[in-house]
Amino acid sequence: MPEPVADPALSGVRLNLRIISVVIFNFASYFIIGLPLAVLPGYVHDVMGFSAFWAGLVISLQYFATLLSRPHAGRYADSLGPKKIVLFGLCGCFLSGVGYLLASMGSGWPVVSLALLCVGRVILGVGQSFAGTGSTLWGVGTVGSLHIGKVISWNGIASYGAMALGAPLGVLCFHYVGLTGLSLTIMAVALVAFLFALTRPAVKVTKGKPLPFRDVLGRIWLYGMALALGSAGFGVIATFITLFYDAKGWDGAAFALTLFSCAFIGARLFFPNSISRLGGLNVALICFAVETLGLMLTGLASAPWMAKVGVLLAGAGFSLVFPALGVVAVKAVPQQNQGAALATYTVFMDLALGITGPAAGLLMAWTGVSSIYIAAAGLVAVALLLAWQLKKRPPLETVSES
Repeated sequence: MPEPVADPALSGVRLNLRIISVVIFNFASYFIIGLPLAVLPGYVHDVMGFSAFWAGLVISLQYFATLLSRPHAGRYADSLGPKKIVLFGLCGCFLSGVGYLLASMGSGWPVVSLALLCVGRVILGVGQSFAGTGSTLWGVGTVGSLHIGKVISWNGIASYGAMALGAPLGVLCFHYVGLTGLSLTIMAVALVAFLFALTRPAVKVTKGKPLPFRDVLGRIWLYGMALALGSAGFGVIATFITLFYDAKGWDGAAFALTLFSCAFIGARLFFPNSISRLGGLNVALICFAVETLGLMLTGLASAPWMAKVGVLLAGAGFSLVFPALGVVAVKAVPQQNQGAALATYTVFMDLALGITGPAAGLLMAWTGVSSIYIAAAGLVAVALLLAWQLKKRPPLETVSES
């Protein structure tokens, strides 16, 4: 973890600009993820002629690679410094574009082309985990641990904003210049981000003996479990809101997703100092209560407006869960282990989102689509109780950093 250069005098626009100057690299990595996201499934299935299984696998490989490599990204950020990790991640993003380019050039050999796409997706997954984790830690090292909640919040805004912007632009780019042009665009974005990152000052790395992974996990796993339970609402809304609206015979599922996204980003923008003022666990308790209410309202909705209000509340509630719990989790370990702690904490959300889809799908097949929102509300309520227990628990004894 970088040594925090605590600067409490930073505030307002100046603070936000310093954070944005670093989280822009996380924006670049997610923008590169978003560009081919809506293109590759159709390309693999319709153009290359492979089954829907392979189309889905090409997309999923990136998420599996991110999940498996994220703990390593945190560990290397602690030892090598976040700037080097971000540069490594952006190189991976660039190489993913090279993989897509070679796949488009080898379209006459479908199996080879598919293999190249898969390799590109795996490299992108590793690149994103390094760029994303490194950007957060670089931001903390730039503005100090006093503002860690704000750094995490801005990283989330960058992630969701980049994906939302990248997906439609990727479809537009593919329509006019094909996969070759899209690949070159990805490479150009990664190269520009890499060159800009080179100009940014690095931050010091905290010296000290790192804790073993099992000790880091033992200190943050309860916060990770609360995050995983709280992520259930996001998972079922993102995956099943269209089916929910179809089952009800309503229009407007896309607008409901837009409401969720607006509430998510809006809460982070309108309450930027809530974590530092109220404390991470207090904010998490409020967020879980709001998210639970929103999910219950969605599941019990008898009219479209009820579902929309529910989705809006769920988005606002979930918005600050990750940074609120993350602030407390990373402070449970010494500075030289905070990169590993943040990365391990994030894995809980990755796993939760991976499990939520199939588990909710099975429940929906047995009990109907409305039930998955009631069940998700129950899981978030359990997260609220867990956060309450964590709040009452005495703080962990500080570990020596030497």
